[in-house]
Formats: sequence, C-alpha cells, structure tokens
Amino acid sequence: MKTYAMVTGATGGLGKAFAFVLAERGDNLILTGRSEEKLSALKAELLEKYPQMEIYTYTADLANEHSRIAMMDKIKTDGLRISLLANVAGADVQKGVMEYTQEKIAFQCRVNFESAVSLCRFAIEQKAERLEIINLSSVSGIYPMPYFAIYSATKGALTSFSQSLRAEMKGKNVAVTAILPGAMPTRDDIKEQIKGQGLWGKLAAKSPESVARASLKAVRKNKRKVIVGFWNNVMRVGTCWIPTSWRLKFIANRWSKISKDAF
Repeated sequence: MKTYAMVTGATGGLGKAFAFVLAERGDNLILTGRSEEKLSALKAELLEKYPQMEIYTYTADLANEHSRIAMMDKIKTDGLRISLLANVAGADVQKGVMEYTQEKIAFQCRVNFESAVSLCRFAIEQKAERLEIINLSSVSGIYPMPYFAIYSATKGALTSFSQSLRAEMKGKNVAVTAILPGAMPTRDDIKEQIKGQGLWGKLAAKSPESVARASLKAVRKNKRKVIVGFWNNVMRVGTCWIPTSWRLKFIANRWSKISKDAF
C-alpha cells in the first residue's frame, strides 16, 4: 500500500524544506497551502528533481473550518493513507492584543492551534500502519510573551496538546513530537529581525532545512519534545531560574518595539 507524508503550509520556507527533505528520502507527498499557483509551482519543482514520486496538492484555508473539512474529504475520496503529518502552517502576527481585530484573533488561533489539532485527528483516522506526527511549535511558547501574546500562547498550547496526544497514542503505532525551533531566516523581515539581535540572533537561528531534518529524526525516535539548536537549549536552561516578572519585563520592553501582521 502506498503511503504519503503530509505537509501543511508547504509553500512557506519551512514547509518547502520539509517537502524537499521528504522527497529526498523517497516519500510520496500530500502538500497543502492557500495558493493553488504556489502549490503547482512547488509540485513542478519537486517533480523536476524527483520524477518518480507521487504528489497530491490540496488548496485550503486552514483557518476556515469548511475549507479544512473539504480538503480532508478530498483526501479521503482519493484513498490516501498518511504515514507522516508535519503541521507546519502558522501565522506569526506580532503586536499588542488591543491592536488585533476580532477576526485576526480567530485567524491566528485557528491556524496555529485549531487546525493542527484537527489535522492530527484526521491523520490518525487516515493513518498507514505507522504514523508520525510533527507539530511545529516554537521556543516562543515556553514563556508568556507580552506583545507576542497570542502567538506564544497558541504555540504553548500546541506543545501541551502534542505531549498529551503522544500519551494517548501509546501502543497504537503513532509517534507524536513537538518541535520548538527558534528564528529561521525564511523571509526578509525575519532575516532583519535576526540581524537586529546581533550575535545571539546569529547563533540561535537555524536554517529551515536543518529544522526539517532535526524534526524528522526526532519523530522517528518518538521524542516527546525537542528544542532545535544548541543555543536555544542554552537559553532555555539559562533563563528557567529567572523570576517570571523579570522575564515579562524584559520581553515586553523588547517586543513592544516590533509589530507586524500575518503574511
């Protein structure tokens, strides 16, 4: 029976890295994204390098329940069995809570958390003999982050959910791993942000390909949670003893100077 690795947010920097690393190791792919044009271009690029592989693409807005369910129904109709799910899609809105609209609050929560939970359940229903689930969380979800509050909260929730689901799936041939990367130079605005952090930004940043490879290695070992990158682990250990009030003050001072909307 043919099986497929499913990648959400496949046309973004990290999603594309996952697609190519999976193609390199011989997986057939299910790719999702909001843009049919970008998905078609990615499929053509992959097939040019790996002409023997099978690729299904599905256009869907994961923040929209009806669009998400329609995509799931198409995958079921096509009879595809899922051996790996990489929940990569996300929205990194950065601003104070009062600068959000009600619609943007719902959008970020649905993309970052609701859709990932929904797709985990779907993948388990459609699983091959073995299923590996990678949920892309973030080191931003380790602590509360003023002016990045909704993003950090959704990523913290995704980390918590992943660990709970892993426990529920014990003995059912389903591996679940939460991946916590730091910044990745996937867009010009993120590259500038990393540059603005000086030496620490340079040390802590990891390439999308390295994050994809680390994620696939971790889920194969059924790791519960993995912080990607030596310096991100140093940060976690080095700051865990600092009082929360101090961390909140430091984060608020830094992140109040940054504001951007979803792409």
